[in-house]
Amino acid sequence: MNLSPLQKARYEYAPKLPGMLRGGISEITVKDGAATESVADQAKIKALFPNTYGKNEITFTKGKNNSAAKKQVVGVILSGGQAPGGHNVVCGLYDALKATDKNNVLLGFKGGPSGLIDDDFIEFTDAYINEYRNTGGFDIIGSGRTKLETEDQFKIVTEVAKKHGLTAIVIIGGDDSNTNAAVLAEYMAAHNTGVQVIGCPKTIDGDLKNEDIEASFGFDTATKTYSELIGNIERDANSAKKYWHFIKVMGRSASHVALECALETQPNICLIGEEVAAKKMSLASITNYIADAVEKRGNNGENFGVAIIPEGIVEFVPEFSKLIAEINELLAGKKTEEFNALPDWNAKYEFIKKGLSAESFKVFDILPQFVQQQLFLERDPHGNVQVSLIESEKLFSEMVKAELAKRKAAGTYKGKFGALHHFFGYEGRCAFPSNFDADYCYSLGYNAFMLIQYGYTGYLSKVSNLSKPAEEWVAGGMPITKMMNMERRNGEDKPVIRKALVELDGAPFKYFAAHRDEWAVKTSFTYPGAIQYFGPSEVCDLTTRTLALEKGMMK
Repeated sequence: MNLSPLQKARYEYAPKLPGMLRGGISEITVKDGAATESVADQAKIKALFPNTYGKNEITFTKGKNNSAAKKQVVGVILSGGQAPGGHNVVCGLYDALKATDKNNVLLGFKGGPSGLIDDDFIEFTDAYINEYRNTGGFDIIGSGRTKLETEDQFKIVTEVAKKHGLTAIVIIGGDDSNTNAAVLAEYMAAHNTGVQVIGCPKTIDGDLKNEDIEASFGFDTATKTYSELIGNIERDANSAKKYWHFIKVMGRSASHVALECALETQPNICLIGEEVAAKKMSLASITNYIADAVEKRGNNGENFGVAIIPEGIVEFVPEFSKLIAEINELLAGKKTEEFNALPDWNAKYEFIKKGLSAESFKVFDILPQFVQQQLFLERDPHGNVQVSLIESEKLFSEMVKAELAKRKAAGTYKGKFGALHHFFGYEGRCAFPSNFDADYCYSLGYNAFMLIQYGYTGYLSKVSNLSKPAEEWVAGGMPITKMMNMERRNGEDKPVIRKALVELDGAPFKYFAAHRDEWAVKTSFTYPGAIQYFGPSEVCDLTTRTLALEKGMMK
């Protein structure tokens, strides 16, 4: 296999562990913390998880390892979308398992949770694992989005576990995947299978976080990757001085990725969906907000700029949310087939006009036709509009263009407006992990095995104090049920991990809000450049601006 010089160098990188996990497995013991309860709906969550609810948080510390010795056969899956560092979680888990007893076994189930259902796996070896150390992607065993949630699925997984003598299963995933981990852990405990289940917090979106989980893995690398690209575009914009670049970034509903990229690059505009919702901003008010910056800059002779648009922005616009809800209802059941059978867009347009309320149709009718049509593309598995398919970066540039034409006719706008569009998503999901993510992920995997060795189940591998050097990181675990509440899903109340949105009273947003008016008019761009893997720690091990602000390390 031909390797790039960077690949070769990354294979040789030795990830840094928290101090408490260094020095040998035999020197790691457990310190109990406080008992836990769920973030909301405590009685309902407790009733659903009688065997795994209310357990103590725990921390690992230096001391004599007093866990019971036994052979461990552990299964691991990667679940959901890719995130940089996933390979290192597997590597850390493997190394801890083998350091404890070379006869321990790690089985990687392929293609996500379906690998457990289909009994499709590989037994990891040193040679196999070594090809994936410190590299991006999930190609070590692949991933998938199958949900483990039915009685029949749990029975199959139990049989597969029994067949291979599994003592534990590690699920590496986001909020939905770790919700599945909690439910599976409860099932395994209730049926006395002896199989432990441990979760690891993954998502580039940044919405799996709380007072315990300071960052989900992959967020650091992905936002640094996007910020490099945005910085490059800013440099180009400032050189050519003739285009406004509208850049949509991944992040699902939450705006964490957009906010972090704005803190890194200081663009002229960055929309924050959570603020749009809080202020009940309409499409027109958002358009005017962007157009005001374009006008001021254009009238100063600066006909260029950069606007960052979060992926899920339209979900936060009240009038747009209402429109989407009505469209979901309009196409419920067999009406989708009826709609798709119509001969052309004109016929479909009339169908839509008859089916929407006057208020929602008014919103629909001001949208560019390409956005109107995107609202009726393939539905998600629940029959809902896939908002990620809506090119909101083009939507807002088109609406700004129309608004500027009015202002030019009125004589208030004297500049020129030309727009270019970008969507940054897949570029960051499988990037070579930053040193931070390489270290963090390896620690999460190593720590996951310590939770297994000490007999915990229904726990999330937790590493905190992340704004400090790795030596000072704190490793331990917390019951997944601590993060859960009840939500309405497909007409039923379901226990789920609460998603974390951008907090408008949090330090990262406040810093952004204090500077954005200046950035809107002045060219204040910053250029982060590529992720650095070699050199001084203050460059190579740099954490995100979001985490630095949350921990008071940046003013």
